[in-house]
Amino acid sequence: MNRTGIFLAVAGVLALIALVAGVPRFTKPTPNTHPNEPIVNVHPAKTVSNGSLSMTGRLSHPFISLGHQDVFATVDLRAVEVPGAARSAVNLALVIDRSGSMSGFKLNQAKQAARQLISQLSPTDRLAIVHYGSDVKSLDGMLATPGNKEKLFAYVDGIWDDGGTNIAAGLTTGRDVLLAARNDFKVNRLILISDGQPTEGIIEADGLTAIVRDIRTYGVSVSSVGVGDDFNEQLMSSFAEVGAGAYAFLQDAAQLGAIFQKDLNAASTQVARGVSLTFRVPKGAQLQRVLGYSQVTRRMDGDAELVTVALPDFAAAQQERVVAHFTVDGVIAGDSIDVSALDLSYLDVLADGAVHGEARLSAMTTDQVKVVMDNRDKDAIVFAARARAADNTAKAAESIEQGDREGARKLLQLNEILFDEAGAVAGAPAVMEDRANQKKLEVGIDQANSEADGKILQKQIRTQARRDYGLMGSTY
Repeated sequence: MNRTGIFLAVAGVLALIALVAGVPRFTKPTPNTHPNEPIVNVHPAKTVSNGSLSMTGRLSHPFISLGHQDVFATVDLRAVEVPGAARSAVNLALVIDRSGSMSGFKLNQAKQAARQLISQLSPTDRLAIVHYGSDVKSLDGMLATPGNKEKLFAYVDGIWDDGGTNIAAGLTTGRDVLLAARNDFKVNRLILISDGQPTEGIIEADGLTAIVRDIRTYGVSVSSVGVGDDFNEQLMSSFAEVGAGAYAFLQDAAQLGAIFQKDLNAASTQVARGVSLTFRVPKGAQLQRVLGYSQVTRRMDGDAELVTVALPDFAAAQQERVVAHFTVDGVIAGDSIDVSALDLSYLDVLADGAVHGEARLSAMTTDQVKVVMDNRDKDAIVFAARARAADNTAKAAESIEQGDREGARKLLQLNEILFDEAGAVAGAPAVMEDRANQKKLEVGIDQANSEADGKILQKQIRTQARRDYGLMGSTY
């Protein structure tokens, strides 16, 4: 090849590299925003932000071959750090299950944790305490002044176990005591703790989730903490997702104090709420699914499909990830294909205003297999493998629930193939921790010798799956 040919070949590759996955571009929403504005395109993906959240979008395959194929998009969202800043005052409701199954150690630890929480509150914070069994009782919210703290301590000491598990009554009462002062606070939070299945009042998952969704419409976030081996982890984790809060599974109630402290810190350092990410999928691409997120809505807007994911409220430095599976068709080599536009919307608590962010993910078609293979995004490949493995991990929990431990082992072993493939692209160290986590779960299956062990293992597996899907900061 002569020098001119070499120059053109190099220029062509550089041009291809300049047209891959788009980078977030943040602006305040205005009526003049137009979807065809110039988009900055770089490779690898770069993080850009002018608000309290930054967004990084990338494709597993910035270059695609001709024909029908799978592409995974990963979107990382990270909140700004706020070092040394005074935390915001919080309007908080602590809702405690005091049903018969909480008697003894669990309830004593819950009461001790509540006392620790009260001690950590400042005079500008407001706390209401709700406890429920078959019935529900509550202490209306009050500012945590020294005098009021003594009243709160005394109220906690008077909580005793009794009755069934009426989660619905606990949630609605928690909502009501919060709403009495909601407009006086920027941050409103409900923390639910339970060790059991709902047995009284509304017991259907849809009905209970609807209560949490209603609470969220008032700007209140809901965190859920499951203790022990009897609670419904799928229900409790759905409360956190619908309620834009956090989810925690505790095998030991003695850990409650640390979890309450962590959730208080998250609530009081909140920087963004009402967060949603919308994929605008053009004709010619298809979004098959958003992995691990249940709160997803779809609608058509002309030829484009809009797929919106509801995300948790963000505390300072919190990070969450969204992984989406697309299929696209490469037709002509050299064409740029829009896989999806990204639209991030949220209320910036620090700036006290709405922020709207846009980006575009696009890929370049090529008939050169080597170009496709050499330009795979290593991080996106690992993130996608992790989220896909989480599918198998979640299914393994279902197999254990059905008594099929061998089936659970086989599902976890399938993940080895995914991590082998990702490791071949990104290097073995990139998936070392993933392999270690998988091995722990496999050992757990071998060591689960009782029904109680099996229940605990299910919860551990589902918690690991939740993190691997990308719900990292909102899983304690």
